[in-house]
Amino acid sequence: MRLRTTRAEVAVVLQGRIVRIAIDVMGGDHAPDAILAGSLDAVALLHPTDRLVLVGNDKVIRKQIKLAGLDSDPRIEIEATSQVIEMSESPVGALRAKTDSSIVRLAQLGGRRHSGDKHCDVIISAGNTGACVAGTQMEMRRLPGVNRPGIAITFPTYHGPIVICDVGANPEPKPHHLLQYAHMASVYAQRIINLNNPRVALLSIGGEEGKGNSLVRQTHRLIKTDPSLNYVGHVEGRDLFDGKADVVVTEGFTGNVVLKLAEGLAAGLFRMIAREIVQIDPTLAPKFDPVVKRIYKKHDYHEYGGAPMLGANGICMICHGSSEARTITAAVRTAIKYANLGVNDAIVEALAQTQTAKESVV
Repeated sequence: MRLRTTRAEVAVVLQGRIVRIAIDVMGGDHAPDAILAGSLDAVALLHPTDRLVLVGNDKVIRKQIKLAGLDSDPRIEIEATSQVIEMSESPVGALRAKTDSSIVRLAQLGGRRHSGDKHCDVIISAGNTGACVAGTQMEMRRLPGVNRPGIAITFPTYHGPIVICDVGANPEPKPHHLLQYAHMASVYAQRIINLNNPRVALLSIGGEEGKGNSLVRQTHRLIKTDPSLNYVGHVEGRDLFDGKADVVVTEGFTGNVVLKLAEGLAAGLFRMIAREIVQIDPTLAPKFDPVVKRIYKKHDYHEYGGAPMLGANGICMICHGSSEARTITAAVRTAIKYANLGVNDAIVEALAQTQTAKESVV
């Protein structure tokens, strides 16, 4: 069970397919240098007919492209913008005030109202998440049958990766939104992580059926009556690491807290282990270093790239604000796989079948 796709596998998937990928090079804690570096590293993953559209400051982008020796590569295009939406800015206010920002242009390229021939199949940003979500929903809209898009992250655990949805797009969902997240995340787990009939669980404060708030209880009643889902009931926070489910559904506020807590805990544990080894016996450090690094890599979110906004009428990958070059390269890899394995088409089909089943019962 692995998430990463080799260049050879990508090349096979891309045969006969043209993909345009737009990247916000100005968004993120390490932008623009790290974002550009990761974007240019991803050129090696592209098919000769594909296009990588770099959105942001024209001078900065051209300089980096030239330094990388890719200034004559026909697969690279530049979409120049003059403004940047900062991480601390109000999403909606910034979208209205900074109409020439990289996030606004990125969203427009992903939509069809403004993009025309410049339309991009994939948009990627490590910038202001709220602005990216709002801009994407305004420009790209939703897939048929989807009420609210949700951000899905692939979460590394000892038992293999799991998918959690939502982690920030919809902090106040209704039960039927979470039901749709269960379907969309199941499709994503099947297509991207190669999980057959993924087990779906609902995040709650206890494993018992009656536990949880009103949202959890109502969602539980909806999901358990849907025969197309492999529903295994409630899971608690600690169960996320025990292999009890492959897909975990929750609302955006809790999902985001779980994500940030797990990231911080993992980083802290690795630092603690390294310090203890040095304190016990400094000579042990060189022996354990390869092992610690290998384990850390398996549990490092940078290796998994961005998180797709499931349900958007297009492909929007939202990357961590602290994304490094390799994060962006991994996001491109996952986005290409997402596009060419028809994840969005499968989501539309799954939701349509669910709706048909409901109507037949009525």
